[in-house]
Amino acid sequence: MCGIAGVLHTDGAPVPAHAIRAMTDLIAHRGPDGEGHVVEGPLALGHRRLAIIDLTADAAQPMESPDGRYSLTYNGELYNFKELREQLCQAGRRFRSRSDTEVLLAALAEWGPAALTRFDGMFAFGLWDRQERTLLLARDRFGVKPLYYTQVGNAFLFASEVKAFRGYPGFASRMDLPALLEYFTFQNLFSERTLLEGVRLLPAGSLLQLTLPAPGATAVPPAITRYWDFCFQEPTETRSDRDYLEELDVLFNRAVARQLVSDVDVGAYLSGGMDSGAITAVAARQIPYMRTFTCGFDLRSASGVELNFDERAAAEHQSYLSRTEHYEVVLKAGDMERVLPKLAWHLDEPRVGQSYPNYYVAQLASKFVKVVLAGTGGDELFGGYPWRYYRAVVNDDFEQYVDKYYVYWQRLVPNRRLRELFAPVWPHVQDVWTRDIFRNVFTSHASQLTRPEDYVNHSLYFEAKTFLHGLLVVEDKLSMAHSLETRVPFLDNALVDFAMRLPVRLKLRNLQEVVKLNENDPGAKSAQYYQRTNDGKLLLRDMVSRYVSSDVAAREKQGFSAPDASWFKGESIDYVRRRLLNGEARVYEFLNPDAVRDLVGDHLDGRDNRRLLIWSLLNIEAWCEAYLTDACLAA
Repeated sequence: MCGIAGVLHTDGAPVPAHAIRAMTDLIAHRGPDGEGHVVEGPLALGHRRLAIIDLTADAAQPMESPDGRYSLTYNGELYNFKELREQLCQAGRRFRSRSDTEVLLAALAEWGPAALTRFDGMFAFGLWDRQERTLLLARDRFGVKPLYYTQVGNAFLFASEVKAFRGYPGFASRMDLPALLEYFTFQNLFSERTLLEGVRLLPAGSLLQLTLPAPGATAVPPAITRYWDFCFQEPTETRSDRDYLEELDVLFNRAVARQLVSDVDVGAYLSGGMDSGAITAVAARQIPYMRTFTCGFDLRSASGVELNFDERAAAEHQSYLSRTEHYEVVLKAGDMERVLPKLAWHLDEPRVGQSYPNYYVAQLASKFVKVVLAGTGGDELFGGYPWRYYRAVVNDDFEQYVDKYYVYWQRLVPNRRLRELFAPVWPHVQDVWTRDIFRNVFTSHASQLTRPEDYVNHSLYFEAKTFLHGLLVVEDKLSMAHSLETRVPFLDNALVDFAMRLPVRLKLRNLQEVVKLNENDPGAKSAQYYQRTNDGKLLLRDMVSRYVSSDVAAREKQGFSAPDASWFKGESIDYVRRRLLNGEARVYEFLNPDAVRDLVGDHLDGRDNRRLLIWSLLNIEAWCEAYLTDACLAA
């Protein structure tokens, strides 16, 4: 795991060496173990190294191919690099290191971009082909590793994090107003936009190619191609439930084992839930006294459902069963206030959820290990959110499905309040149609749907492309803030392929009952299924029960969240008022202060639970202070 950056001057002008160094200096936290740069006329590649596999200088980057044709800067891990190495040796390739970096470079030299479909892992890289004068960028199929790009005059820039662009002369930090409206609709960005104007995130499962034009010729814009996409669909073959169960068990164990390959210590997050518990149980069989890490919360001022948000007891029990060396951090209301400036700086761009607990638990883990396993992906692949899918399982057609699901995913501000909220900049965003942004997620997925299972599979596709992707982007930034590599065993190629062809009946228990209620009395009795339940991940629960206690395998789905709804009305109320209601907030350059006061007041006065909106406003305010000034250059 590392940090990468690069520059290509499409007009052929030389890149100043200090520019690429300034870019990599801004992401030095991603790679404290070493740095390297290639500066060659109009091209510059930079690298910050976090040494995980082959700790020697033989694995340093940027790495050159033996014939001098290619230079590579790469961030990630290839879990199948040993198998690929054998294939490449049979093809006549020779290796001087034990690293996966050299294998990835040789694979690209041997097979070209087609090599991407052979990679099982998480990665983002830039490859310069001197012969073809072409730059190739690519991200892994699921989007575990981020890769951003932008254009500054004739300079094409790319990097692991947006902040790296601040090191390039002439880069200007300006708010992308359509992206801000998109964020305040979905608490996420479903498009390729970021909050910085002109900066884009390369889509997951995609590659970008940019060729340096001949002298005097006009530069051609970069071409983006998708080489892989999710495809959830009902299987055509008939198999027994037992057959599916045994295959899942084999694939899960294999995925965890693959991701334990490392030359440094590996630990695991342990939330108390079934996904992280099963990963820990399997991994601990191969790593005696493996270190595990949990984040808990002080609940003395919590109320209602938030009284169940602290999962330390369940995590401690799983640690006991797996015989791990267990560590915990306990957060209080003031911990959010203290960390928010650093959090906004490291996040680059706000995404899903209230992510500051992730920052703290990553900080804890980094004191003991350089690699940590996480349970991310289990819910999105195996149907962990039935109360979401059930809202749109009976529809007249695809467009009605989009209408229903779109309304549900307006997580922060409903459409009817957007004009009021964005009044100061409304002429700049009035043509942004967030329903179109939502619908465009399905561009490459079939729109001919005939049965409830088809709609559920569409919802799984949507959430893998958006919600899961947002979680992955956040996880990368907040772990790498502490020079910590996070691995996600559920996002193993074979395991994902299995999950996508698993029948919906082995994911959701009550689908047919919900269908009947929706057809006969839509929106009435079916409301009981719109609450959080354990009606999801059926087959996965059966498999996981082999590794965790029965109560953990059967428990209701619970997200990883602090009791912020209570804290915002209690210990943190003065902080909220000081940051958002004083009339001087930076965010009021873009948002209507009166509308913000009304929305925040709904929560503070107990009229509505707007914890996600308050968190998002606080986060955006801190982001404005970090990224819309020169302060971040010295952060």
